[in-house]
Amino acid sequence: MAKLMKKHFLLFFFLSFLLTFSAVAAGPKITEKELSNGLKVLMVEEHKAPVATFQVWYRVGAIDENPGRTGLSHLLEHMMFKGTKKYGVKTFSRIVSKNGGNDNAFTSEDYTAYFENLASDRISIALDLESDRMKDILALPKEFQAERDVVIEERRMRTEDEPISDLVEEMMAVAFKAHPYGWPIIGWMSDLKRVTRDEMYRHYKAYYVPNNAVIVVAGDINPKDLFPKIEKYFGPIKSGPKPLRNPVVEPPQRGPRRVTLYRDAELPFVAIGYHVPNLTSPDSVPLAVLSSILSDGRSSRLHRSLVYEKQLAFFAEGSYDRVTRDPQLFYVYANAMPQIDIKVVEQAMLEEIEKIRKTPVSERDLQKAKNRAESSFVLRQDSIFYQAMILGQHEIAGGWRYYEKFLGELRKVTQEDVQRVARKYLTEENCTTAVLIPQKARATESDSKR
Repeated sequence: MAKLMKKHFLLFFFLSFLLTFSAVAAGPKITEKELSNGLKVLMVEEHKAPVATFQVWYRVGAIDENPGRTGLSHLLEHMMFKGTKKYGVKTFSRIVSKNGGNDNAFTSEDYTAYFENLASDRISIALDLESDRMKDILALPKEFQAERDVVIEERRMRTEDEPISDLVEEMMAVAFKAHPYGWPIIGWMSDLKRVTRDEMYRHYKAYYVPNNAVIVVAGDINPKDLFPKIEKYFGPIKSGPKPLRNPVVEPPQRGPRRVTLYRDAELPFVAIGYHVPNLTSPDSVPLAVLSSILSDGRSSRLHRSLVYEKQLAFFAEGSYDRVTRDPQLFYVYANAMPQIDIKVVEQAMLEEIEKIRKTPVSERDLQKAKNRAESSFVLRQDSIFYQAMILGQHEIAGGWRYYEKFLGELRKVTQEDVQRVARKYLTEENCTTAVLIPQKARATESDSKR
C-alpha cells in the first residue's frame, strides 16, 4: 500500500512539474506600454500570490562614467534614499516597511535599479514614492558627506581589505584598456574622496529622467487597471535630453596579458578571462553552455579534474554573464590547495580548456549542461521578483525579447557549436590572467633565492 501511495505521489509530482514547466517554458504574459514622456513600462501578470514587485531601472551605471569621476552611479544610489521635498530623510524605507513591504537597490556596470516588494493592494505606495524621487531628491550637503564616507568605507572593506576582490579589480583594469568595464562599479578611492555633491547631482539630473528608465512590475496585478495609475504618477514628469553615452568599443586583444598581486592572503588564487560577445551575438548561448560544461557545479570539467582527481584546488569554478550592454569576460578561477604551486593550478586549468578546444564534448555532457540551464531558467520563474529582475536586465542589455528567445536558442546548441566558440574565443592571444600570491609565500621564495 505504501509503495502504491509513493508511486501515485511521484506520478502526481511529475505531472505537476510538467504542467508548471510547460506554462513557464511558454513564458510569462508580458504587457509592454510607453508613456508620452518616453518611460517604458513592462508588466507581468502572475496571480499565484497576492503580492507584487515594483522595480524602476535606470539606464545608467559605471559604464556611463568617465575617468576621474568613477563611482557616481553607486553613490547616487545611496543618495536616492536620503529624502525629497515631499518625503524627508529616512522616510522612504520606513513607509515601505510600515506597509509590510521591503525595498532596496543595486548598481551594476550597466544599470541602477530600485525595487519595492509589497502586497498587491499596496502597489500605489511604490508608485508614489518612486515617482517622487524620480522628480527631485534633496541631496543635502550634510547627507552627501555622510554617504560618501559610507561608500569610502564600503570600498575599503569589500575591495581593499579583500584580496580576491582586489585581484578581480586589477584583472578588469588590465583586460579592458579602453572600455569603462575596466574600472570598478564602486569607483576608485581617489575619485570617491574628491567627488562633490554638485557632480553627483548633475549625474542625477542627466540620467534620472523618464525617457532613460524602465518600470517593471510583476505579480498579482491587472495591467489594464495598473497602467492608468502609472500614468497618473509618472506621466507628469518631464522627459529630459537624451543622455550621453560612452561610445567606447574595446579594441581586439592581440596578445596575452597578465597581472600579479601580492597580498596578505592565506592561499594563492588564479583567474583567467577571455573577451566574448554579449546576448546580441548568436554565439552567446553556446558560450553559456560551454561555461556550464567547463565550470558550473561539482560535475563540471574543472571541478572534477582539479578538485577531485588531481586535488590541486579547493574549488575551481567560472562564470559568463551574457546579459550585459557591451561584451564582457568569460572567466574561470581556482583557489590552490596548501603547498600547491599556483603555476601548476593554472596549467591544469589551461589543459582542461584545451581539451574542449581539441575534442568535441560528449552528447551526455552537452545535454546535461542544457538541462541544467533550462531547469534554472524555469525555477527562477517561481519568484515574481526574479521574473521582473531578469526582464529588467534583458531590457537594459538589449531588449526584453532576448529573454523570450533564450530557451529556443538553448535547445538548438550542438556539440559543434560548443567546440567552435571554444576555439574562437578561448585563445592565448585573447587571454588575461590574474594571479594572487600570498605575501608570506613571496617572502619564502625570496629567502630561498639568497
